[in-house]
Amino acid sequence: MNAIPSWEDFNVFVLRALDSGAVFALRDLRRAVLSLAQLDAEQRSVALASGDSMAENRIGWSISYLNRVDAIDRPARAQYCITERGRDLLRSHPQGIAERDLRVLAKPDDRWWVTKKSTGTFGDVGDADAGDNAVETDTDTHLDPTEQIQQGIARINDEVSAALLSRLQGKEPAFFEKTVVDLLLAMGYGGAHGKGTVTQLTNDGGIDGIIDQDALGLNQIFVQAKRYLQSNTVGRSEVQGFVGALSGKADRGLFITTNTFSKGAVEYARNVPTRVILIDGHQLTQLMIKYEVGVQVTHTYRVVGIDEDFFV
Repeated sequence: MNAIPSWEDFNVFVLRALDSGAVFALRDLRRAVLSLAQLDAEQRSVALASGDSMAENRIGWSISYLNRVDAIDRPARAQYCITERGRDLLRSHPQGIAERDLRVLAKPDDRWWVTKKSTGTFGDVGDADAGDNAVETDTDTHLDPTEQIQQGIARINDEVSAALLSRLQGKEPAFFEKTVVDLLLAMGYGGAHGKGTVTQLTNDGGIDGIIDQDALGLNQIFVQAKRYLQSNTVGRSEVQGFVGALSGKADRGLFITTNTFSKGAVEYARNVPTRVILIDGHQLTQLMIKYEVGVQVTHTYRVVGIDEDFFV
């Protein structure tokens, strides 16, 4: 698949779309830009973690920055048209308009590439700087702000994921088995009146945990949890043994490990009549982060936008 243009790359296409002098609704402008940029169906289908279209999100930020430097105007809510400054910008940069080109046109009080320090008396006055109140930042402007936030969160989650695996591998098997059951309950398995239990460590018959999907335990999910070090891979024989343990008890099960599954184990699980879901260490920790098992939220950031209804 061809790379999706950055928000900077979309700048020239936004101005080209508006160069006719017509006023475009935001939705129509996005469609026109996608067409001019010749994005194929696969590129248009790529989504951010939020589910929003990556291409349309980048076009939105391009429109926002062009509006900030008065290259385009907004005569009405969600309506856009080009300005003379926009036409001059397009004539002088017909092949592409980078973020550095927009900085030249930025308003004196709207330098978005700097971090501003407070000069007021509200809050902690110790943060105020007697000198310059703005500090240049080295931000990757190839990504739009939404993508920068999501990329930062992804990097933090990767670090936490690695730490979770290390912690789980360092605990005793009983702790890992209980963690797996706690995770499944946090994911909603067990229902409103169900429950999850860890089986006895001895004579468990290859079953480490049982999730009752109803109060009477008529609908159950059987779990195998293997706390392995990185050097150990779960092979076909272990998965086959788990399927054997399910015989006569259930027609489905869940096999979870801190490491990985061999190709043979994956192929066997896909083809065996008994439905067996395999969850490796990476998938396990991602689920733990998503459902907040073994982790806690340390910071919450609010992303705000203009309330258009307020200004009607």
